[in-house]
This record gives sequence, structure tokens and C-alpha cells, in this order.
Amino acid sequence: MSANQNIEKNLFIILYLNSIYPLSPSLKAFLIQKIKSCSFAKNEIISKEGEICNKLYVIKQGMVRGFFISGSTEITTWIDAENEIFTSITGFFRKEKSREYIQSLEDTYCDYLEYDDYKYCLDNFPEMRQINRIMLEEYYILAEHRVYLARIPNAQKRLTFFMENSKPQIVNRIPRKYLASYLAMRPETLSRLMKEKF
Repeated sequence: MSANQNIEKNLFIILYLNSIYPLSPSLKAFLIQKIKSCSFAKNEIISKEGEICNKLYVIKQGMVRGFFISGSTEITTWIDAENEIFTSITGFFRKEKSREYIQSLEDTYCDYLEYDDYKYCLDNFPEMRQINRIMLEEYYILAEHRVYLARIPNAQKRLTFFMENSKPQIVNRIPRKYLASYLAMRPETLSRLMKEKF
């Protein structure tokens, strides 16, 4: 990871948060001092299983995935792209060792806030609590989609559900082997279904 301390370049997250709920001047001033920017090369491991991730990232450009390893198989559990937040849930919110890896799928550029600064915002700025509530609602909905997707027994129906509930502009950017893993099917099956249906 390469980090950038240039304050003028580290404001994407402020615009992102302000689009969710208006930020006070005092919160903006605090964030300007605390936000950092970073970049990851394509296929770079951002966080490993067993590590504690203390950063909450917002993707400015690029794509990342979460995965775990079962035997010799990598199983993709989520994929995020521009204007989405990612972290290790157990690592960030509980300060526990992560159960997954996080990897960039493209050259990826992010802003991030460290846990202590995020907690300070929650404790001292009421609008940050509103933002946190709105974001939690959104990510509960996404988690519900993933749970539902995982329980659809038919591969074609899983693909259809994914296509109907994803941002269409990112589907073709996801490497097929990772999309197939996320959809719990073989890459050959995914290729055949994509040709038949889409």
C-alpha cells in the first residue's frame, strides 16, 4: 500500500459522507486532519486472515474482494467497487483477528479513516451517528442479498439474482474466476450461462 498525506487530495470521503448526511463544519475540519489516502496495485493483498484491520476504506476508483481459503480453494464472499466502503468487519469493529483476506482486483485508490478516529467521530459528532445508522441499514440490506443468493439452489437463478441486484457497469470488470466463486459455481458453468442468458 502506498499512502498519501496530501490533505487536498484526501477529501473524497468527506464528499461521500456529506452525500449521506450533511456534515457540520467542525466534523469536516476534524476529518480533513484525520483522513488519509492510499493506493493498492492490482492483485495486492490489503489485509490477511489473522490480522487486525483498523482502517475503514472508501473506494474512489478500483475494485476489491473479500475471500477465505478452504483447503486449497479461495472462496470469494464479497466484491466492492467505486463509492463503496470496505473493511474487515471483525477486525475493525471488534478488534479481533480477521477471518478473511481482502485483495484489490484492479489498481485501487481509497480514502480511509482509522478506527480510533472513527470512534471519536461517533462519540463527538451527532451527524456521524446518523451516517453510521444509514450505512448500517444499507449494509444489512446487502448482507441479506448475499444470504439469499447463497441459498438459491439453481446456478442460473443465482446468476440472474446477482445481475438484477448488482451495478451492471461493474459485472464485466470482475474476473470470471472470482465471480464464479462468489456465485458458487464453476467458471465453465458461469461462462456458459453468461452466453445463454446475457
